[in-house]
This record gives sequence, C-alpha cells and structure tokens, in this order.
Amino acid sequence: MSAIEVKTANQIFMNNFRLIFASLIISLAITVNAQPKETDPFNHLPVVKEPVFKNDTLSILKYGAVNDGVTLNTIPINQAIAASSKNGGGVVLIPEGMWLTGPIELKSNVNLHLQKNALLQFTKDLNQYKLVEGNWEGVAQMRNQSPIWANDEENIAITGYGIIDGAGDVWRMVKKDKLTESQWKARIASGGLVNEEKKIWYPSEKTFKGAAMKDPGLITPNKSAAFYDSIKDFLRPNLLVLNNCKRILLEGVIFQNSPAWNLHPLLCSDLTVRNVYVKNPRYAQNGDGIDIESCKNVLIEGSTFDVGDDGICIKSGRDAAGRKRGIPTENVIIRNSTVYHAHGGFVIGSEMSGGAKNIYITDCTFIGTDIGLRFKTTRGRGGIVEGIYARNINMKDIVGEAILFDMYYAAVDPIVLSGEKRVAPQIKVVPVTEETPIFRDFHISNIVCDGASKAIFIRGLPELSISDIYFNHLTIKSKEGIDLQEAKNIQLNHINLIVEQSKPPIRIQNGNNVSYKNLDPATRSLLIK
Repeated sequence: MSAIEVKTANQIFMNNFRLIFASLIISLAITVNAQPKETDPFNHLPVVKEPVFKNDTLSILKYGAVNDGVTLNTIPINQAIAASSKNGGGVVLIPEGMWLTGPIELKSNVNLHLQKNALLQFTKDLNQYKLVEGNWEGVAQMRNQSPIWANDEENIAITGYGIIDGAGDVWRMVKKDKLTESQWKARIASGGLVNEEKKIWYPSEKTFKGAAMKDPGLITPNKSAAFYDSIKDFLRPNLLVLNNCKRILLEGVIFQNSPAWNLHPLLCSDLTVRNVYVKNPRYAQNGDGIDIESCKNVLIEGSTFDVGDDGICIKSGRDAAGRKRGIPTENVIIRNSTVYHAHGGFVIGSEMSGGAKNIYITDCTFIGTDIGLRFKTTRGRGGIVEGIYARNINMKDIVGEAILFDMYYAAVDPIVLSGEKRVAPQIKVVPVTEETPIFRDFHISNIVCDGASKAIFIRGLPELSISDIYFNHLTIKSKEGIDLQEAKNIQLNHINLIVEQSKPPIRIQNGNNVSYKNLDPATRSLLIK
C-alpha cells in the first residue's frame, strides 16, 4: 500500500471514528435529558371535581316557610330539598330573613343557596336533635343529629352570601379561664352548673353527667337508649357533617357558632371549600374550623377561619378504629386562606391513624393563632403522615411555636392557662408496633413569622424519630429558636432566626443527621457564640 493510500485510509478511519463518537455523545445527551427532573410538587396538584346543577330554582316559601325567627321551618326546608332532588335537582333558595329550623338533610343534586341577609338559625331546643349513630374524634359514637347533614349523597352544595348559625352556646361547657369576669358571671346567671373547682360551667345536668365519664358516647352493647338519653346534652353535634359524599361545594357562606366542630367532611371525595368564613367564639371547646377526615381530593381556598380550636385540620380516625378503617386523607390543596384565632393554623392530627399524604398548603396567613403549623400525634395512634408540602406562609403574633411536631399530644390546649399545672411527659422507650405513629417527608419553605414563643419544636419518640424534614428559606422572629428532640435527617437551609433570649438558638437532643446550609450570618454568629 502506497503512502497516499495509507493516508487516505487513516482519514477515512478518523472520519468514521468522529461520526461514531458524535453519535454516542448525542445519544448520551438524549438519554440524560430523558431522565425525569426534580419538579416542583405544586406544579402537579391533584384535580378536584366540582358539582354541576340544573338551573331550576325552588324557594322554601313554596312549602310554607315563615320568616319570623319564631316559627320552626324544619319541615318546609327539608320538603323543598327532597322535592328538588326527586325532580333531578337544582337550587333550593333560602331568601333573605331569619329562618329558624331544626336539622336539615342535604340530598343529591341540590344546591342550598342563601341569599344576602339570609340567616339560617338552628333552634336552641335540644329535643329537635335526635340521637343517632355518628362519629366523634375518629371513633363511632352516639351523637345528637347535626344541624346540617348528608349520608351517601353526591353533587351537593351550600352556597350564597348568608349566615348559618348552629346555636352552639346552648350546648357548650365553658372554662372560666377563657372568659372575662363579666362573661363568667353571665354564664352562671343563665343557669346550668359549675364543677367543684368553680372552673367549668355546664349548661345542663346531662352535660355535667356526661363530662364526668370517659367516652360516654362510645357505642357498646351494654349501653341502653335510656343511658344515652341521660347524657344526651353532652353529645354535642358538629354543625355540618357530610358522610361518604361525592362532589361537594361549600362557597361564600358564613358558618358560625357550632356546638362542636364546624365543618366535618368524613369519607368524602372531591370537596371544594371556597370563600367561606368559619367562626366560633374563642372559648368554644372543640370549636374547630374544618376537620377533613379520611377524604380524597379536597380544595380549600380563599377562606377565613377564626375559631376556638384548630383552624384547618386533617384527620383520618383514631387508634385501632382508624387503622381498621385504613383510609388516609390525601390529595388536599389549601391555598390563599387566613386563620386568626385557633389552636393551630394548619394542623394534622391528633387522630391520624389512617394516615395522611399528598397535602399541599400554600400562600396562607396565620395571625394570632396559638401555633402556626401544628403536627400532633401520640403513641397508640399508628398511621403514617408523609408527603406534606407547606410554602409561602406568613405568620404574626403566634402565641406558641411557629412550627411544631409533637408525638406526645395529651389532648390539652397548646397554651397553658393561668394557674394550670402540667407535668412533662415521661420519656421511655417502648417497642415499635402498628400503634407507633410515623411522621416523615415534610417540605416546609418560604415561611416568615413576626413573633412566636419558639421558632420550631420537634419532639419525636425515642423508639422512632420524626424524620426527613426539609426547611428552606425561613425567617422567624421569636423568643426561643429551634428545639429538636428525637429527630433525624433534618435539613435547615437558608434559616434566619431572630431570637430574644440568650439560649443557644438551635438545641438538639438525640438528633441524627441534622444539617445546616446557607444560614443567615446573624444566625450563624449566634451558633458560634
């Protein structure tokens, strides 16, 4: 082979090699680009279906409802709802005025619509609420019939501009320490009873009797109808209970003054809560705003909560009953909402035995709540809470912790009342079983808090730590900083703590793999000290 032929062969070989190498590079680039990239979970939110109704409108006036605040309109309102549903549904209209009523049952394909200046006032006559088998704090119990309720219905709504009032004060016991002196005196003057310590007022003998028992409403074979009747007043209903319903809309209405929880969707799917105002007195025992229990596909937006207990709360059953049910609350979106007074702004637990996952809370404001983000449970619950995403939360004047994870929940108010004494939980190791709750995989970012007692408190169990919590871009002004106990795989990234006390801003007890990245210089200098 001549020199020219050798050179030509070499050129051909090199050209082919370049083509093969270039093809490999392109193929590799395509393969790399084809790999799934980490995406913002808020870009892939669950879809929540809304109900659709016929245009037909039926006024309760057609069935003889009387606007005088005295006449009981239970029958005409329920007749209008039943007739509308039977005819394919539509709007049942509550005109402006005060409409006194007993319990109302929602039916499929009906939109109960309140006009402006309409007040749907539930009666204070407790005899109008019959005892029924219901659910309380995740367990099957006898309860008084809820003012508004539905079982196994679909395509239902409560909309409009009016007010729904549950007459809660006639039901509730009240702690003296939650009232002013004049309010307390007014309660005593109204009748009822007080306990031996003169610290709690009860509206009736039946309430007083029930309060002295443990789980008196629990359904057991040895309890007779006469027994339940003897404590009937204690078995307070939730204002609105929707059980196993589909495609629900609550929009525009004010829900207030509930005997117990305000809004309680249970085992529901495709629930939309939009632009509602939920309020209870600050002294309202168990006066939660909304408790979403074992539900799937939920959207809460543009709403305001100012209540006596937890504001927006996620639940899924209690202890063995919740684990047996085994239905988590999942695919929940909470956005553009405000919580004023509440034990917690956004809360998961403590009854979360069926689990909770894929919860998204964004662009919300908490003002004056006891705790901002509150995640609570205790031994015996079991259940897994995971895949929780909270971002863009503004907080102001938080009484306790801005962010709290606690596996020692003891069914008491988060803030110690004046003169109240509490004993710290006994720390001991017990075997991990199905009763051991699990908190993991929380993503909390873009939090601004102006004022709290403590920035972050995490308290896991010695047998099973709270794990995999990712904090990113937090600015918190508080008396104390961060307290981590029995926690692992905790990431603190872009944290700015402005603490008043001279204690170390970050305290770790039995922590594992706690990392700090990009701490604000002021926070870093506090750590160095």
